[in-house]
Amino acid sequence: MNILITGGGGFIGSGVAARYLAAGHNVAIVDNLSTGRKENLPAGARLFEADITDQVSLERIFEEVRPEVVNHHAAQMDIRRSLREPLFDAHVNVTGSLSVLELSVRYAVRKFIFASSGGAIYGEPRVLPAKESTPEMPISHYGVAKLSVERYLYAYHHLYGLEFIALRYANVYGPRQNPHGEAGVVAIFAGQMLRGEATTIFGDGSKTRDYVFVDDIVDANFLALERAGCGVFNIGRGIHVSDYEIFDAIRKALGYTRDPIFALRRPGEVEHIALDASAAARVLGWKPKIGLAEGIARTIVQIRRELDAKEMVESAVGRELRVRSLKGEYRDSL
Repeated sequence: MNILITGGGGFIGSGVAARYLAAGHNVAIVDNLSTGRKENLPAGARLFEADITDQVSLERIFEEVRPEVVNHHAAQMDIRRSLREPLFDAHVNVTGSLSVLELSVRYAVRKFIFASSGGAIYGEPRVLPAKESTPEMPISHYGVAKLSVERYLYAYHHLYGLEFIALRYANVYGPRQNPHGEAGVVAIFAGQMLRGEATTIFGDGSKTRDYVFVDDIVDANFLALERAGCGVFNIGRGIHVSDYEIFDAIRKALGYTRDPIFALRRPGEVEHIALDASAAARVLGWKPKIGLAEGIARTIVQIRRELDAKEMVESAVGRELRVRSLKGEYRDSL
């Protein structure tokens, strides 16, 4: 099949692309590379460097690729930015998604797979783990936008017959997640500890999340590819893990000895969430395979490798500058 993946340069989308390619599908990727990275792209995937809000460029891509399936991962994914810049968040996450949906109908896409958010859509559920039937009461613009796109999916199915699967992710973590970003506490904590920096926990450390390893998320996207019909599915482990427990697990894995710094809780963040994924098990045949300890260990290995590679490059550059200075070829222009 011809598959178009938006946001395929990200750590989730690139993993999905690799899995689809391994299954023999033709994969094209749309990514503006604002957060995605070219080095994440699997061999064999065709990259179109474009923004989903650019309707003209996006239509040219649809015209050329003629996708049978669209897997939509491109998003503004920073909850804090969604609060600071709600119009920008809506422009990317709602208007951009509508552009992809409109073109999917125009070019007769068979199936639309959407990366939604179980961590943000439900708000603060009274009963956990949350089921798909739990009332959706998002407390951030980001969560509202994700829920809005789900509602559009139902409308497009009713109006045009577009089949869709929306996967409501829990907190995704794993290799290639940006340790310098605003999202992904496992990568952020591990990166800070490996660099010998102080680690900050926002709140008192009691906030809980449901952590699911990226390979398990990729499995869900693969299973959704062949699933007939429409549906919304939670993708999580259903286990509450606090921020402090995550910090402590990474600290022990690395032998890090410093205590965390506690800062003010950030607005828009849910206090407690975990997802019941029994519907995904029943309908998609999906179950998580990677436990938290193994997932953290695998993430640390990758982040350590990237930091070591960066240090080697910086060291090589420093040696070159020193050699040039000794030869009288280097002049500091600052």
